[in-house]
This record gives sequence, structure tokens and C-alpha cells, in this order.
Amino acid sequence: MNNRIEEILKETGALLNGHFLLSSGRHGNQYMQCAKILQRPRYAAEMTEPLAGAFAGDGVDLVLSPAVGGIIVGYELARQLDIENMFAERENGVMTLRRGFVIEPGSRILIAENVITTGGTVREVMKIADEMGAETVGVAVLVDRSMGGIDFGVKLRAAYTADIKSWEAENCPLCHENHIPLVKPGSRNI
Repeated sequence: MNNRIEEILKETGALLNGHFLLSSGRHGNQYMQCAKILQRPRYAAEMTEPLAGAFAGDGVDLVLSPAVGGIIVGYELARQLDIENMFAERENGVMTLRRGFVIEPGSRILIAENVITTGGTVREVMKIADEMGAETVGVAVLVDRSMGGIDFGVKLRAAYTADIKSWEAENCPLCHENHIPLVKPGSRNI
């Protein structure tokens, strides 16, 4: 499957090279612009199909995603699993449910995200589910930049695992050596 996903990444131009400020605050030499993939519904379906299959037998009631990057991933997973879909968004810097979304206590939740590096945003969404009395049963992501290095305490599945380097800002070689301009393509503050 990784070969096919690499074809999709090349065809869509989703893997960018440069000097990037990631949502985690870390700096990276590559950025995975999943919006380039998700603008084509057939690729969204193709990349999420194995993820939906991985959670099909887990009794998931609802897919919950962080805005903005996880919305389409969550929608497509929910469509394939034939369950409800909701998204959380930032309000005053805090991830929250808005738009009248309510998670019923006891619901079994699948968190969906486009890319994880440190897992901070996923943990914020998991906290929402926990505070509403729901149980997070898994995390599904298109791209895992951590190479499986994040433990959410639940099943984690990624369509693609990538060894993309990132550094704390003070240790970033791109800042210190190459003077390549820093770009922030993500949507964390939206």
C-alpha cells in the first residue's frame, strides 16, 4: 500500500520540501499537505478505505475529527463505516465542540486526523470525548510522521507512515545553517 500512497503523494504534489513550522511548534524540512490529496474524493476514499477496514469490527459509533485538517478524513471514514461524523474546532485557542454537536455518554469514538507528528491535537480531541463520557477506541490518520512512535493508549492505524524529520525550533539546522525562510502552511489557529 505504501507504494500506491507514494504515487498519490507524487501525483498530487502533497509532499513539500523546504522549512516549515509545524502545528506542534516543531520545525521540519518536509510538510505533508494532505489538502492536496483530499481535494480529490477518489484519493480520500482510497487512502481511508484500509483505515475504515481496520476499525470496522470495533463497534465505533462516531468519528470525531479536529478542524480543519481532519474534517474530510473523518467524513470519509464515517461514510465508509456508515456512522455519524462530527468535528471539533478551536474557540479561543481551545479545541471544543460547536455547531450543536453533542456526544452521547458511552459512545465509542474513532478519532480521525490527517497528519500526526507529536499527537497533541489528537490528544485534545480525545479529551473532549472523555469529558463527554465517551470512550475513544482508536485513532485513524492518513500520515503518521512519528513512525508509530506515539502511544495514545488505543489502537492507532495510519494509511502511510513517513520518516519526516522535525526538530525543536532551537535545534533546527535549517534555522541555524541554511537560512531558508520558515513557512507555516498548517491550520492550527483556524
